[in-house]
Amino acid sequence: MLNLPNLLTLSRIAAIPLVVACLWFDRGWMQWAAMSLFVIACVTDWFDGYFARRYHQISRLGRFLDPIADKLLVAATLLMLVYNGALHGIHVIAALVILMREILVSGLREFLAELRVGMPVSQLAKWKTGAQMVAIAFLLVRDATPPIVTDTGLALIWIAAGLTLITGYDYLRTGLRHMAEDQPSPGGAE
Repeated sequence: MLNLPNLLTLSRIAAIPLVVACLWFDRGWMQWAAMSLFVIACVTDWFDGYFARRYHQISRLGRFLDPIADKLLVAATLLMLVYNGALHGIHVIAALVILMREILVSGLREFLAELRVGMPVSQLAKWKTGAQMVAIAFLLVRDATPPIVTDTGLALIWIAAGLTLITGYDYLRTGLRHMAEDQPSPGGAE
């Protein structure tokens, strides 16, 4: 069922091609347009969760789509920042760490869901997301702002990458507790 939280999540997914299209042009006002769309998409992430909890509109569709929308938005934008040179050289490693953690956590959540084990978002992961979103927003307007904005964005992307490693390890450690070697199947054949 489409409710307000789900519509906000879907709008975040719909914004991704628009952000990417703006980044193809990579100059002047298009950077501001990309950053504006990205920030609006990030704000919808907060509002969809708020409305879902406040108005008891938490749905299976929302629980499925929300983390996917977040990961798609971040992954597409990071890839475009590497493509257009905002993230280059050693800074590509920070983007790679963030992308690898997102894939790891997604796979881990899928595995644990089969075991009916929930993996709630930690407070540190929320800080990671905040640093990551601000860093990306700053990097989106790198040519249209003073160098201090880009430098701040690069520093924040490394902070986000560091928090990514910590939270990824925490999630993996939690998941490993639920992973055991496969039990022999009935009848003894393996």
